[in-house]
Amino acid sequence: MKKWPSVINSNQPADIVLLLEGTFPFVSGGVSSWVNQIILGLPDFSFSVVFLGGNRAFYGDYKYPCPENVVHLECHYLMESWDEKKASPVKGNKDIFQQVDKMHHCLRSSNIDFDETALNIVMAALGNTNELSREDFLYSEESWQQIKNYYRNYCTDPSFVDYFWTIRTMHAPLFILARIVKNMPPAKVLHSVSTGYAGMLGMMLQRSRKIPYILTEHGIYTKERKIDLAQADWIADASETFGTRLDDDVSYIRRLWIRFFEGIGRLTYNSAEPIISLYEGNRQRQIEDGADAQKTQVIPNGIDIERFSLLRKSRPDGIPPVLALIGRVVPIKDVKTFIRAMRTVCNHIPEAKGWIVGPEDEDADYAKECHALTESLKLQDNVMFLGYQKVDDILKQISLVVLTSISEALPLVVLEAYASGIPALTTDVGSCRELIEGNNKEDRALGLAGRVVQIANPEETASAAIELLTNKEEWLKAQAAAIKRVERYYTQQEMFSKYLNIYNQALGKG
Repeated sequence: MKKWPSVINSNQPADIVLLLEGTFPFVSGGVSSWVNQIILGLPDFSFSVVFLGGNRAFYGDYKYPCPENVVHLECHYLMESWDEKKASPVKGNKDIFQQVDKMHHCLRSSNIDFDETALNIVMAALGNTNELSREDFLYSEESWQQIKNYYRNYCTDPSFVDYFWTIRTMHAPLFILARIVKNMPPAKVLHSVSTGYAGMLGMMLQRSRKIPYILTEHGIYTKERKIDLAQADWIADASETFGTRLDDDVSYIRRLWIRFFEGIGRLTYNSAEPIISLYEGNRQRQIEDGADAQKTQVIPNGIDIERFSLLRKSRPDGIPPVLALIGRVVPIKDVKTFIRAMRTVCNHIPEAKGWIVGPEDEDADYAKECHALTESLKLQDNVMFLGYQKVDDILKQISLVVLTSISEALPLVVLEAYASGIPALTTDVGSCRELIEGNNKEDRALGLAGRVVQIANPEETASAAIELLTNKEEWLKAQAAAIKRVERYYTQQEMFSKYLNIYNQALGKG
């Protein structure tokens, strides 16, 4: 493995540029593990990595060694779009702002097949002096008038100040993206692993450079942002709580953010081909959100079966009452439900242990609340926060993987657990039900590989965990089904083969 500093801003051309938002190489697990897996598994391709983050202070050291076939890394932090210079009054290009108005009108209408003329003009002008520069957006008279008009015509919230800064916060990062488009070294194929700002960058690069653009979505970005925005206390109307109906009940500012991400999601779908999801449910959601069904396909995650199957030999005898939630300590993982479930589990199995395995630095306040909940339930001796650990070390010591998430796609940790001989207990989100119960008649015939429970239901979660941990026959049935399912349907060889074909086809088009 080479060292990351040797490829930072190397400007070396690559076969494929990966456009990544808040993941590899600075965040461990989940999508980052998949990115690392793809790069290492396809060594004949050279990769360039463009990393988009929020604030650079959020990211520490590299979580992965630099693969030999990564030739370039550049990092951009979107919150730095607010680095202020001395403001100077600017008139602004009236013709360009008229095109901006037309583009916003099309996006606001939610029309999938909108006229792209205005979009093309705006994308070509973005970041250019005397057309639509950052200064034009931040300080020009034309921009000011347009924001005022939008507020009067559309905003239903009382505060112009909140609206003004929301518009600026949404759009300022686009000028960072425009700079990336101009300066990124050559590549033959674009591949983003989400919509959002990374997807927007893919769309801009595809239009500018006329090269193939592939999109893979693990989760549906717009859906996850809706969940985040429903809970966000940085939006002025913090009186709402999670669980309100997003389309009807939330404030205009929240809906504005949601429509923004939905709009750039549609733009991404229009530019990308193929559009890949991990399971059929998410493919259907992509189509509902504006993706052309003919461009969509499903490629499930796959894992190195041999690597994890070796862990079965290291397992202790019997069924140790150790449950593990392996994931980031963030609200979307609903760690609090796991902790509350552990109170009931420990009432029935006093020696039970609940391990929370994952970083706590992404949302420090939420992590503190989880620690406080553990103490208030007097679970300090049973629930342990282990931080980031090598998953191999964890899987050979536990008997049940638990996911209490309120949103998932196709979680790698469940597949890794299966190959290691461990059943799973998950909420009914993403592909989790088909992972546990099967996806078709043949798959379902393999049996249950664990249990599925409802979101935010500690008692149901605890009951399912107690059943599996105290009933050896049921646990062994679940273990057997888990091993058969992962070995038959979720191998990394199959996944690599499909991406090899997709990259080769794209390179042929390029």
